[in-house]
Amino acid sequence: MNRLERQAVARRCATRENAVVHRAAALLLEYPDAELVALAPVLRDALADVRPQLAAPLLRVIDHLTSRPVTELAAEYVETFDLRRRCSPYLTYFAYGDTRKRGVALVEFKQAYRAAGFEVADAELPDHLAVVLELAATADDDGRAAGIGLLLAHRAGLELLRLALLDAGSPWADVLVAVCATLPPLAGDDREAVARLAAEGPPEEEVGLDPFTPPLTAPIGARR
Repeated sequence: MNRLERQAVARRCATRENAVVHRAAALLLEYPDAELVALAPVLRDALADVRPQLAAPLLRVIDHLTSRPVTELAAEYVETFDLRRRCSPYLTYFAYGDTRKRGVALVEFKQAYRAAGFEVADAELPDHLAVVLELAATADDDGRAAGIGLLLAHRAGLELLRLALLDAGSPWADVLVAVCATLPPLAGDDREAVARLAAEGPPEEEVGLDPFTPPLTAPIGARR
């Protein structure tokens, strides 16, 4: 899918229903704390009018968050996203690993946010899936399309994260199931890219480049 095709698809996918799904998914991907758990009733209400195939996976995640102690949830989150490189929530990692090319990709993410009228907080990396989903969940049509465009541009990484979380038996896999269901079915180049990344994995670290260690043990801050 070329850039123009991706933009057209992003526009078609930038519906209000998908925005609700993406907003709920962004919140459910945050570090679990008492404040997030307290939002469970609000999230349930927001998903009440969403089609079951999109809402059901997210409701399962909410059920999980409200059925465990916060300390247990936090430990489970860290074990999933901090300690398993295959479960990295940073979309550019899958295509570029810890290489210099990843830095260029991060700049492209920031440019996409700025073009849509948004800035990412200095403490956050712009390719974190929760950040991208918040852009895709904005009230502004251009912002929603920009966020979905980033998801489509990194569809292979998104699908690999979904598969890795499913393989790990993680409750957060359902967040990815819901998000991927808001996008068109995989076909052609996207399908081949997923297969290639699954077989080869992210590129190896380049000589002289400090490894990237994502700071996921700290909660993701509030974003606007």
